[in-house]
Amino acid sequence: MAARAFFPTLIYFEKLRASRLEQLNADLRDEAYKLREFDRAGRRWSEDNYAGGYTSYGSMTNLNTMSSVFAALERDIDKHVKRYVKLLEWDLLGRSVKMSNIWVNIMPSQTVHSLHLHPLSVISGTYYVQSPKSAAAIKFEDPRLDRFMGAPPRKAKCKPEQKPFVSFPPRPGHVVLFESWLRHEVPAGRTTDDRISISFNYDWV
Repeated sequence: MAARAFFPTLIYFEKLRASRLEQLNADLRDEAYKLREFDRAGRRWSEDNYAGGYTSYGSMTNLNTMSSVFAALERDIDKHVKRYVKLLEWDLLGRSVKMSNIWVNIMPSQTVHSLHLHPLSVISGTYYVQSPKSAAAIKFEDPRLDRFMGAPPRKAKCKPEQKPFVSFPPRPGHVVLFESWLRHEVPAGRTTDDRISISFNYDWV
């Protein structure tokens, strides 16, 4: 065939582990709510930057050094990051990728996390703790620049790899990984309970 696909964007989505996920999620949920209650600075930051919800992104992003539960989560995520690095075929030149920060997100109904990326990191991701029915999915933007070139729209039933956006459901017990330059967002969802996730970055060190 004359046409071949190049410059793939790989998004990794997998179950974190095979056992004891319910207990892990219960522990993470308890710690998330305790953190929100304790973290005045984070609540103030969230009022200005995370309307309606709470995130420790603006206050505490080293939770893996503060809590044995988050440290255990880091060890589990590390295994998936190693697999993802292999899929990306990176040559780390004798160095490694290491978690640089990790934080909590609590999103009630109608809370939005607008389109953004994660500067200075190489891999970013989210682990889903709690996801009520109708909770919003994470939505990734096609990184190609066709919108700057007057390109026609894609067909409604085009192949998934040709779509301008792709979404992954916030499935509890699952982790999603992506390269940090990939823009993404969480639109508003209508839920009766909180959507709770743990986000993180990895650096090349």
